[in-house]
Amino acid sequence: MYPKQLLSLVGDHSLLQDTVIRMHAAAPPLLVCNENHRFMVAEQLRAIDLASAGIMLEPEGRNTAPAVAVAAEHCLAKGEDAILVVLPSDHVITQIEKFRAALDAAVELAEQGYMVTFGVVPTQAETGYGYIKAGQKVGKGVSKGVSKGVDDNPGNGFVVQQFVEKPDQATAEGYIKAGDYYWNSGMFVFKASRYLEELARFRPDIRAAAAASATNMTVDQDFIRMDEEAFCSCPADSIDYAVMEKTHHAVVIPLDAGWSDIGSWDALWQVSERDENHNALRGDVIVEDVTGSYIRAEHRLVSAIGVSDLVIVETADAVMIASQKDSQHVKKLVANLKTCEREERLTHRKVFRPWGSYEGVDAGPRFQVKRICVNPGAKLSLQKHAHRAEHWVVVTGTAEVTRDDEVFLLNANESTFIPLGAVHRLANPTDLPLEIIEVQSGDYLGEDDIVRLDDQYGRTVEKE
Repeated sequence: MYPKQLLSLVGDHSLLQDTVIRMHAAAPPLLVCNENHRFMVAEQLRAIDLASAGIMLEPEGRNTAPAVAVAAEHCLAKGEDAILVVLPSDHVITQIEKFRAALDAAVELAEQGYMVTFGVVPTQAETGYGYIKAGQKVGKGVSKGVSKGVDDNPGNGFVVQQFVEKPDQATAEGYIKAGDYYWNSGMFVFKASRYLEELARFRPDIRAAAAASATNMTVDQDFIRMDEEAFCSCPADSIDYAVMEKTHHAVVIPLDAGWSDIGSWDALWQVSERDENHNALRGDVIVEDVTGSYIRAEHRLVSAIGVSDLVIVETADAVMIASQKDSQHVKKLVANLKTCEREERLTHRKVFRPWGSYEGVDAGPRFQVKRICVNPGAKLSLQKHAHRAEHWVVVTGTAEVTRDDEVFLLNANESTFIPLGAVHRLANPTDLPLEIIEVQSGDYLGEDDIVRLDDQYGRTVEKE
């Protein structure tokens, strides 16, 4: 299943793309993602034509404290004691100018050595978020002992007095009445050196593992690979628990900028545009007598009659239906998929590669049909197969085909045959996208039936 960060849930861009666009004016972002998502992340950056400072690949997830530590080590290794703006890529922020004003204030405080987080001004007694209790004001021209509370001056923050776990309803209501509690946004701003200094003080085991991970990093085009053994041995912990709840340098800046972390389908419904019946409808959707529902169709018509307060999501891989009140329990479904060893949790109909993507169209005994899209100027590896032959039909664009000793061009509506065992390569020599239909036939059609003889992306059979 795709992470929500890579989905276009609000507007035309994915949440990741929105986060990058929000920040790109400041500096090209350094992204940290799982190894398995690297091609999807790279493709999403390419699609919006924005460069990054690199894509750091985690061999496995170890939470935010190790990930940010390796990023900080990477910055310092380049001779930059950078101000790190740590942003999860699954947030929605609708009032960008307010966010940027708060960010400017956070950077100013970080330059003074503070470790800054953003506290979202609460709009209701929410039990699904952690809270931050604000203490005395800090900032230019602020003296010790100044009263607590929300400050309209974005140049000031507040000393973090306490991080509070998700409360029950009565406690949350008490926080709202008190007026000095904020939702914990999970966004941070601090100097790379300050973060590593505090991490070494409170979690020296994580700091040591991160340093070892960074020492043996390798660069593969836009990808930055951490030392796998060192990183996987690192304890898992969040920035909140590892550092922010312990440091004496923590400061919170109030943020009132239309923030949501899209933690559930219900939260997505709340931030989506809705019709007169309070329905958020996306894609090819037809409804009759439906109220208060979120319905999303990505590949086919979805119709609903006489229902209320539902979440219905259709993708090429699966369909999910849930009540609004239970939509936060999707993780239980994912766990069930894992228990049942269902392939849907790991594989997708559309798969991204460094050269483009392919999508399964049809399959049966001894045959498989794929739609292959090759980016301008990109090319697949020079390869051969032991168990399958392939037919290629060009739909749009121009294909450069290598087949044993031949190299030739194919245009739209032209085709060729790649016999079993033939050394071959598909390339796009133009500045326009190339799309082909590939029909595979043979006694085994798995993706591991590839012997790569040459690859400009450094891949092997074992590491796609």
